[in-house]
Amino acid sequence: MGDMTRTEAGTGTGRRVSEARERLLRTAGQLFYAEGIHTVGVDRLVAESKVTNATFYRHFRSKEDLAVAYIGSVDQAIRAQIDTLMAADTPTDGILRGIGASLVEQIRSPGYRGCAFLNAAAEFPAPDHPVHRAVVQHREWFLQTVTGLFAEITDESADHAGRHFVMLRDGAMSAGYLGNPVLAGETLLRGIEGLLRIHTARRLDEPAAPTPDQAPPNVTPVPDIECSPPGA
Repeated sequence: MGDMTRTEAGTGTGRRVSEARERLLRTAGQLFYAEGIHTVGVDRLVAESKVTNATFYRHFRSKEDLAVAYIGSVDQAIRAQIDTLMAADTPTDGILRGIGASLVEQIRSPGYRGCAFLNAAAEFPAPDHPVHRAVVQHREWFLQTVTGLFAEITDESADHAGRHFVMLRDGAMSAGYLGNPVLAGETLLRGIEGLLRIHTARRLDEPAAPTPDQAPPNVTPVPDIECSPPGA
């Protein structure tokens, strides 16, 4: 009875979802995040999921296959959070602030152990490993999503702002685990506010498009607030 299936609720697709697979993935998510992927063996996953070895291997070819599915489930949860913010007709800067607030909530939550993606990448450093590739794919999507949001404010240096946001996120998630989570969260939110202030100022300072006979106006950069790296 451990691998009975049910129809996935709310999708209207009639797709069958294995309850045993869901239990395995849920158990793996808890154990992999809390203790590390390499530390947790298949026997323990099977025992705590209350399935058989045969059921495990019917759904996952190996523990690493399950680890890829675990990373995918975290990725999908984050995508769903951001989709919810976007669907709420929230202003673009509000979406970016909402992402920051969600990160702060996670950093301050009981049992927080750092970024699941960075942790997994550290355990699987080989760039061609499926777990590492899954981490990189998530990070590429997150960077593209955040950069796209900054581009909605202004295209000017949106790529730099996106990378800056991701670095703020990475730093806060590491600092929240290794140091004071309250201070890490506060620093993250202040950093996002500063980044938004600088990026919005770029939009306000954008000159009107020059006519064919008109040269672009000279622009004097404001010192000490540029997000782009030197020489960019």
